[in-house]
Formats: sequence, C-alpha cells, structure tokens
Amino acid sequence: MQTEEVRTFEFYQAAKRSVLAQGYSAEIAWQDSLVFASFTETDLLREASWVILCSGFREAVVRRSFNFISLCFCDWESAAEICKYAEHCEATALTRFGNTRKVRAIVETARLVERTGFESFKRSVLASPMESLRVIPFIGEVTAFHLAKNLGFPAAKPDRHLQRLASVLGYSGAAGLCRDLSDRSGDSIQVVDSVLWRFTERNGYRQVIAQLNHSH
Repeated sequence: MQTEEVRTFEFYQAAKRSVLAQGYSAEIAWQDSLVFASFTETDLLREASWVILCSGFREAVVRRSFNFISLCFCDWESAAEICKYAEHCEATALTRFGNTRKVRAIVETARLVERTGFESFKRSVLASPMESLRVIPFIGEVTAFHLAKNLGFPAAKPDRHLQRLASVLGYSGAAGLCRDLSDRSGDSIQVVDSVLWRFTERNGYRQVIAQLNHSH
C-alpha cells in the first residue's frame, strides 16, 4: 500500500477500535448482519421512520424517543395496522416528539406501503433502491442512501461530514472512501460507513478533521 493508503487504513482501524471500546459493538454487528434482499415490512417501516425523524435532527435526540414512538406505531407490525389506528398513533407519538410534519410523515409512509402493497414496493426497492425510496416523505437524495444502508444495501451515506472526511483523506467522496476501506478491511461498506460516522460523531467532526489535516 502507498503511504496515503496506509494512513487511511490505519485511521479506520483506530476508529473501529475506538467505536467498539465505546460500547457500539451491537450497532456495528447489526449493520454487519443486514441482508438487503431479506428486509421485511417491519424493517422498512421502522428504518424509514428512523430516517424521517433523524432528518435535520441530532441522532441522539431521536434515539431517546424512538422506543416510545415505536410503541405508538404498533412496533411497526404492519402498514395496515398503523393505518387502522393512524389517528391514535399520531396523537400519542406527538406527546413525546413534537414535530407534527415528521410524525404525520410516518403515517403517510404506512399509507403508501399499504396502498402499493409491501411485496410490490419491495420489488421496486430491490430493483432501483434510491429512486424507489425517494417517494417516501422526507427521503431525499442523501437520506435515500441512509435508508438503503439501514435496509442492507451496500451504500455509504454522502452526508457533508463524511464527504469532508473523504476529501481530507484524498477521496472524491464518501462512496469511494468506504468502498476502498471495505475492500481492504473485509468489512461491509455499511459497517465502514457506520464506524466512520460514529467515530466522528463521538469525537467531534471538527476535531477529527483538524487532527487528520495536522497529520497530513
């Protein structure tokens, strides 16, 4: 490996050791266990709702309320179940998470899945992940990668922090960085993305970037 490649790989190894030591082994193991072709209706509803709520919000804020919100939405049993009790689901969720547009978007997602039929919707997602997932409320070009990754698709989320990290490490974007590190480490692209995201989230994006720039 060239010097820059060695530096990048050593940075990833150190980041992974740090993330695991900080207690995120279950999160990394979950990402590693995902199989895109096997996602269920419950998986789709839960992960779409997670990404909807996280859009523009700090992940830690959403995490504090997500178990309660899951209970409000029938533990994501099915789109039909959520639609049946939509008014009650929405009203209860709003007692803990006060963003009406986002909570309503979860109901709209369930209605979309029920109207389309889960199997039909899944076939569409498997055939064209990013395009198909963008029909869900609050899912845009960047968040489609986030949702696809959480369903098991080998993708890196090109958010501004990972894009900047990739640039400092000499890559044109997060996709190339995560793909390269995946090839070298044997970890899936989703795991690499999660390790880098969690490491920078825990240690501060600016501090990590400053350290990398200093060591360059």
